[in-house]
Amino acid sequence: MNKPAQLQHWHIAYDNERIAWLCLDKAGASTNVLSQSVLSELNEVLDRLQRDPPRGLVVYSGKDSGFIAGADISEFPALREREDALELTLQGHALFARLEQLPWPSVAAINGHALGGGLELALACGWRIALDSSRRSLGLPEVKLGLHPGLGGTVRLVRLIGVRAAMPMMLTGDPVTPGKAKKLGLVDRVVSPEDWREHARELARRRPPTRRAPWPDRLLSLGPVRGLLAGQMEKQVARRAKREHYPAPYAMIELWRRYAARGQRAFEAEARSFVELMRTPTSAHLVRVYGLQERLKREAGEKRDVAAHVHVVGAGVMGGDIAAWCAMRGLSVTLQDREMKYIEPALQRAGELFDKRLRGPGEADAARARLQADVDGLGVPQADIVIEAIFEDRDAKQALYRALEPRMQDSAILATNTSSIPLQELAPALEQPGRLVGLHFFNPVAKLPLVEVVSAPQTAADTAALARAFTRQIGKLPLPCRSLPGFLVNRILAPYMAEAMELAREGVPLPLIDRAATDFGMPMGPVELADSVGLDIALHVSETLASVIGRPIAPELKTLVEAGKLGRKSGEGFYAYRDGKPQKERVSGPVDPELSDRLMLAYLNEAANCLADEVVGDPDLVDAGAIFGTGFAPFRGGPMRYAWETGIDRIEARLRELAERHGERFSPSAGWQRVREFTDWQS
Repeated sequence: MNKPAQLQHWHIAYDNERIAWLCLDKAGASTNVLSQSVLSELNEVLDRLQRDPPRGLVVYSGKDSGFIAGADISEFPALREREDALELTLQGHALFARLEQLPWPSVAAINGHALGGGLELALACGWRIALDSSRRSLGLPEVKLGLHPGLGGTVRLVRLIGVRAAMPMMLTGDPVTPGKAKKLGLVDRVVSPEDWREHARELARRRPPTRRAPWPDRLLSLGPVRGLLAGQMEKQVARRAKREHYPAPYAMIELWRRYAARGQRAFEAEARSFVELMRTPTSAHLVRVYGLQERLKREAGEKRDVAAHVHVVGAGVMGGDIAAWCAMRGLSVTLQDREMKYIEPALQRAGELFDKRLRGPGEADAARARLQADVDGLGVPQADIVIEAIFEDRDAKQALYRALEPRMQDSAILATNTSSIPLQELAPALEQPGRLVGLHFFNPVAKLPLVEVVSAPQTAADTAALARAFTRQIGKLPLPCRSLPGFLVNRILAPYMAEAMELAREGVPLPLIDRAATDFGMPMGPVELADSVGLDIALHVSETLASVIGRPIAPELKTLVEAGKLGRKSGEGFYAYRDGKPQKERVSGPVDPELSDRLMLAYLNEAANCLADEVVGDPDLVDAGAIFGTGFAPFRGGPMRYAWETGIDRIEARLRELAERHGERFSPSAGWQRVREFTDWQS
């Protein structure tokens, strides 16, 4: 008889009660993912278990990083042929059905994240326990890749917790905490890390009960009511995402409308729908965006803690929110400004953030304790990183550096949050200019993931590396940039927003200008964006970049700033604001394509200019900065990728047409040749 093949990823052990303990510990990886080899090996595992039946089965993770993070996304691009993708998906369905139909009890013991296919595997088990945590770690985030669950999740989750709870989880892709999962009925128990094995062993001896969704959800699944509810869900989704841009949420709703998560046909329909979504440009681009995110994480090197104490100077909106974010992420933080009255509003905002984000017992209070007001700057000598976030004035920043440097540790780095001043103009104030680096956060700090890590010629390599590692330590994405005016994000945005001002000057209604951008897929239009950033900040950036981008400063900006109308933060800018929302006149009918071209080609051309000037190293980093820093339509894959797929020749030809009609500001960038030659996109 042939000896069974050695298992690489799964490990089986029977205890003295004949409970089988099945551990997933993916070989050569720090995180468990469901690659093709892992799933294929699981099929072999189930064969072995059926040959030597246990009393019960416990599936758990051998990784401290969590249960299973989902499918192996790196394998997606290879599944180009529809039939190959469908065959693999149906094999996965059959495998999870086999797990679900085992003749003995099965328990999924979830430590940390169970996402996507990882949660779908747990749903195929009879019991689910989760280790106690306040972190959101259980979810089906496939919609963020332009997909929906593809291994039975659209059926099993609805059957288990009902459509009212299941659909929001799948439509948003947002994970839930173990405690929330218990309330929803997604897990049976939340247990401590010390006694999870005892709970798992107990449940592995018992048959799970028959699961049914709550009775209101069963009523909602009846034919006429189901159609009405599906229509309401589509309307809610349409407020956030257009069907032509993001088809996955609509496909999810349609599956439930047609099959109500009932029967084998519902599983088969899910598999076919999943494969069709995999083949859409939206999914291909969103999978690429995920890859760009992972690349930025790799730019930081191996994840490590490089700071315990951060000192922030400047308690304005940016400085105060940077300090709050660092405290929320577990660092000790001192926040300095001229008087306590300037620090108090920042502490209040920080408390609101902690109460909203930190739900575990005592977590918000602990974060408050980590953030201390420090008018006298007593925290400077203890700080591993000092972050300067005062107003944008070169002389003021240099004077501050002269006062700070003698009090700093020799090993500490000095980071500036300047949005536009080249570091070369600031470094001469320092005895050790190599310790100066840019850490340019974006507003709102708690929502935008990108931080530009800016290096000047004199920035020491170790300083830049520490700054990138620190960015990852606090859960942000580091984008390495050269210190040129505006860096990447602000420089790309400047001509886009300036062109919006030009259109307004020509008499185009402001809401129509914004709609031309949002129809393209931008999260908000350039006029509303200026109001959101703050017109005083927009004016300063315009003044700094006017000569770089070859555009005059919009007189409308000066007029509004002089009148104290600074945008959303003052209640009025280009728009008036009520409860933080812009009051816009409705505009209907089609938008002239010329409006979108003028806005978006100004944006694209400046992105290519940044590439020509080597602000960042390659087109992928331009795309990463644009998506995570400006909100460039993710479903389009980034400005450089979008232009490459559209055709660089076509982009350049259209720019020349606009240049003939509107001026040299639309002359094609020399950077387009670099995009044309980018070898990573040639396959």
